[in-house]
Amino acid sequence: MDSIVNNNLHTGKKETDKAVYLLKPRGFCAGVVRAIDIVDLALKVYGPPIYVRKEIVHNRHVVADLASRGAIFVDELDEVPERGRAVFSAHGVAPEVRQQAEQRCLRIIDATCPLVTKVHLEAVRFAETQGTILLIGHRDHDEVIGTMGEAPERTIVISSPEEAQQVEVPNPKNTYYLTQTTLSLDEANVIIEELQKRFPSIQGPPAKDICYATENRQQAVKRVAPRSDLLLVVGSENSSNSRRLVEVGENLGVPGFLVDDKSQLKASWFENVSRVAVTAGASAPEVLVLGILDHLRTFGFDKVEEVEVIEEDIIFPLPPELTDHKKELTQIANV
Repeated sequence: MDSIVNNNLHTGKKETDKAVYLLKPRGFCAGVVRAIDIVDLALKVYGPPIYVRKEIVHNRHVVADLASRGAIFVDELDEVPERGRAVFSAHGVAPEVRQQAEQRCLRIIDATCPLVTKVHLEAVRFAETQGTILLIGHRDHDEVIGTMGEAPERTIVISSPEEAQQVEVPNPKNTYYLTQTTLSLDEANVIIEELQKRFPSIQGPPAKDICYATENRQQAVKRVAPRSDLLLVVGSENSSNSRRLVEVGENLGVPGFLVDDKSQLKASWFENVSRVAVTAGASAPEVLVLGILDHLRTFGFDKVEEVEVIEEDIIFPLPPELTDHKKELTQIANV
């Protein structure tokens, strides 16, 4: 991949040739890497079939690759044979799903992102106070469905500032808020501020719930937006954090497109465009980004500058039942 040092990004100098701003960080976050590794290792250690409830992460290419190697994706656990081996997706599940797994004697490997688990634990803690939990997020998203399941009778999903303005709670002085981990930071803050106006005593988590990877990728988009004519976000349509990246750019006046891969690029998008920013949602593989860059060359974008906003070095450990197996497989590979 060609790379150039482009100081004009900082000076504001106008350039005439076409170039790409390749944002970093981009693509897989620690939770996604862990989830994919779990399914991959389970296939190697136990052999197929390995059942996965819902999509392990929201990317159709990742799902298709794992399916080609023996992973079977199901909507609900009643599709898994009794005593079968199944994986919970990175988005987490409600307690009733765990109970169903126990009743059917399923051998479960939990790939829930640790940052999602944090939100679940906060929901449990807030529910113990007999208060109301206002869960900020998209009500049809797997993560929100799972979190709400921790205390469904005490949780109300808030998806917009308008809903925040209208929601009523039994006891305003015993009210809490949590957020989906993959929201737009700006969007979430607007809703939180509205809730704080209405319920001055409302309490939130000790640390914000929106995950580091979501925030970092949004900050990178904000960094290059003033110098970009177009934003391309690599990710699947059902990826919440990918869709939020497009919205962040559009809110700053930069038109954007969410694309699964290079096959979805259209020549008409690049008419009168000289600066294209490229990033990827937290569940999009890097190979898809490289395909996008390669295809952009056919439109004259052969100069690429990688713009790094913050370095990411977070790693989440595997579940205990797979840790030793990974060590064994690594040793065999190194022989």
